[in-house]
Amino acid sequence: MDARHIRNFCIVAHIDHGKSTLADRLLQTTGAVEERKFRAQLLDDMDLERERGITIKASYVRLHYQAKDGQAYILNLIDTPGHVDFSFEVTKSLQACEGTVLVVDAAQGVEAQTVANYQLAKDKGLTVLPVINKIDLPNAQPGRVTEEIHHLLGRDDVTITHASAKEGLGVDELLERIVHEVPPPRGSASDPLTCLIFDSSYDSYKGVLVFVRLIDGVLKPKMSVTLMGNQKRFEVQELGILAPLPEPIQELRAGDVGYFAANIRHPHDVMSGDTVTETARPAAAPLPGFKRLKPMVFAGIYPASAQELTTLRAAMEKFALTDAAFQFEPEQSDALGQGFRCGFLGLLHMEIVQERLEREYGVDLVLTTPSVVFQVTKHGGQLLEIHRPHDLPPPGSIESVAEPYVNAVILCPADTLGALMDLAMQKRGVYRSTEYLSETRAKLLYEMPLSEILIDFYDRLKSLTRGYGSFDYELIGYRPAQLARLDILLNGRICEPLSSVVAKEHAYDKGKALVERLKTLIPRQLFEVVIQAAVGSHVIARESVRPMAKNVTGKCYGGDITRKRKLWEKQREGKKRMKQFGNVEIPQEAFLAVLKI
Repeated sequence: MDARHIRNFCIVAHIDHGKSTLADRLLQTTGAVEERKFRAQLLDDMDLERERGITIKASYVRLHYQAKDGQAYILNLIDTPGHVDFSFEVTKSLQACEGTVLVVDAAQGVEAQTVANYQLAKDKGLTVLPVINKIDLPNAQPGRVTEEIHHLLGRDDVTITHASAKEGLGVDELLERIVHEVPPPRGSASDPLTCLIFDSSYDSYKGVLVFVRLIDGVLKPKMSVTLMGNQKRFEVQELGILAPLPEPIQELRAGDVGYFAANIRHPHDVMSGDTVTETARPAAAPLPGFKRLKPMVFAGIYPASAQELTTLRAAMEKFALTDAAFQFEPEQSDALGQGFRCGFLGLLHMEIVQERLEREYGVDLVLTTPSVVFQVTKHGGQLLEIHRPHDLPPPGSIESVAEPYVNAVILCPADTLGALMDLAMQKRGVYRSTEYLSETRAKLLYEMPLSEILIDFYDRLKSLTRGYGSFDYELIGYRPAQLARLDILLNGRICEPLSSVVAKEHAYDKGKALVERLKTLIPRQLFEVVIQAAVGSHVIARESVRPMAKNVTGKCYGGDITRKRKLWEKQREGKKRMKQFGNVEIPQEAFLAVLKI
């Protein structure tokens, strides 16, 4: 089809504002899927997405639409996640589009990720079509939300579509706006081939499936292509589109979105943001791609059984294809053996990676305590990046420690401002400003340490705002801080995976809470287990798990007490020896307990 009749757009919004439901209605209205094959959240094809009710991976689909003026159009739709931990998926999707549908909940209004996603689309020069969704809700306030959208866009003359994705209201109007307001793709089919890789996945039979947006040229089966990032050459074996099931086609032209398989066997050969060109007639320069996101949270992932290490490595290489924000490298731990140091965008991202690796690749995993990257300056000026708490040098050799800070944007009901300011103060936040978006909603700006917002900040924010608060953050750099390494000792031995770096002022409270929690989680052994929290050589909290008891004098009845004393003494010596040489069994729940403190 002529590129003038192609529209590439994505749907972006804050989490739970109805993106996936709106995508369902667009699929139904354009007849992309038969009614008997339809199911809710059709593009969320992962079990994990359906169980949690969230979008984790951006999904692409091609739709055919007949406009009211009789003209036929091809619509390439990308449904994106809403959670801040998956913002990289949104960044990739925007790069492949000319327009975006910005969905806002009619009851909750403009939220933190609404602002962040709009800013991303604006920076890339995309056409933004605002939509107020869920107007059928009893507590919908489209008037108030319209004001908030005008405030966000900085103009009052913008057209806003009122819709209910659940009831199908406003979908026809939105489709007409897409074909008439979103510009067609630029580019020429006669120029040398240039394609942007915006996603990829692994197929056991076909190898790597590469999802591309064609900027210029034509892509056909049997064509020899070069990946410009590593200059590797492959021959295209299969070409296709998702509509929404894979459909092989004979060519993709400038402006099209589709996938190709080229017998690429090594997952690390393909990288999102790379440019594909024709080997015989290459492009002069690669496309700009997109900004790589640096992981903010690091944790160790180890196989529960040492025999599964090779399986885990292969699983991670394939997984990195579908999640370009995930990074890993080998590491060794005295307590857990060989494993990998992994980087994530946030705690939810880490949780999803763990669940997907366990489900999709069948490996049992042990995760260590997550931590951020600290910068340590030693005496003499040497600068170190510390990814693991256990790598922190002795206090005597440290001149200063710096930790990452973020710009935190909190949107909340105006009557909860006081409670949220108290929470931010507890998390060592530095107040910057308050702005009222309307009479009932306000925006708070804070600068906060990243380590303080990782664990329970979002849960507590939701609780304090009765579910109406939202939160977004952006890394702004490193700042000096008073930090110390909190070690957990089991029977006098440091347990590396349970170590963490904490603010000195909070060390005692966290250490005490942690040993009390571990006491309930570590099962009773045949010997006493002493649990201690220590900062350097100073023990700040202690608990013990009583040993399992055995009545060694049960067979004795009557007679001299010295026989019983001899048996008790023998038992005491045996337990002492076991405590010296025995290994303490630590369940996975104990590692996760560090997160709950």
